[in-house]
Amino acid sequence: MADITDYIDLEDALRARITDDQFSIGDLAPDETPGFTAKKNEKEIGEELLTVRDKELADLQERMYAKARADDPNAPSVLFVLQGMDSAGKGGIIRHVFGSVDPQGLQLASFKRPTEEELAHDFLWRIEKQVPKPGFIGVFDRSHYEDVLVQRVRSLAPEEEIERRYGAIVDFERGLVAAGTKVVKVFLHISKDEQEERLRERIERDDKHWKYNPGDIDERELWDEYQQAYEIAIQRTSTPEAPWWIVPADRKWFSRLFVKGLLLNTLRGLELDWPEADFDPKTELKRLKDSSK
Repeated sequence: MADITDYIDLEDALRARITDDQFSIGDLAPDETPGFTAKKNEKEIGEELLTVRDKELADLQERMYAKARADDPNAPSVLFVLQGMDSAGKGGIIRHVFGSVDPQGLQLASFKRPTEEELAHDFLWRIEKQVPKPGFIGVFDRSHYEDVLVQRVRSLAPEEEIERRYGAIVDFERGLVAAGTKVVKVFLHISKDEQEERLRERIERDDKHWKYNPGDIDERELWDEYQQAYEIAIQRTSTPEAPWWIVPADRKWFSRLFVKGLLLNTLRGLELDWPEADFDPKTELKRLKDSSK
């Protein structure tokens, strides 16, 4: 059976993984397919590959979930942070990538404008409550990074507070990793032209109106400011423990396939074994047989 990583060499797609302060968003075009080895029928192959490893993915997730249910003190968890401009494809990633795993082991969180109660606390207060429990795959649809993106672009917090938050984010994520949570951060890199097409579709099609928010145009008018804010945030918070992956998002099939490859490789790297039984199977089989008499 073909493997996603037969076609996308995740480790060699080095421009997609940023772990130093030399990163520039302009280094990677939004319509590129870094690491993708198929040279013909790219979209067809990509869409076929998207489901070929679903059985393995489900098995790995169940192993991780089972370790937690068995009270294994070393049961890990995984956190995927999804960021990107409006219409970059976060919803599609959640449906087509994370929708293939058992929902009982999936923990989704979406962070909108903070409430008055949340504003009364440190910006990480509401984030900490949504961290995935052991055995779970957590997905943040937007995240704590909004507090150094929107806040910076809209000047909603003093510059010195924004600077403090970069360091707080790094410390927070390092703490998660130290506690057994694998952190994978994805920036869905969409072009301004592609965003225009996707927003136009949401405006023109009745079945897409529910996705459209007039405020998306307001944010689009600050495109350059957001690109700069993302670049700074990625430079300041990409670490060996929790690196950023910059995923070109103009081609939906590629961004979904790439993120699914990241999820598959992340779970494979956890070396997940089934938890050992805390009972004697032979004894329990005898008891089961006796109970039928």
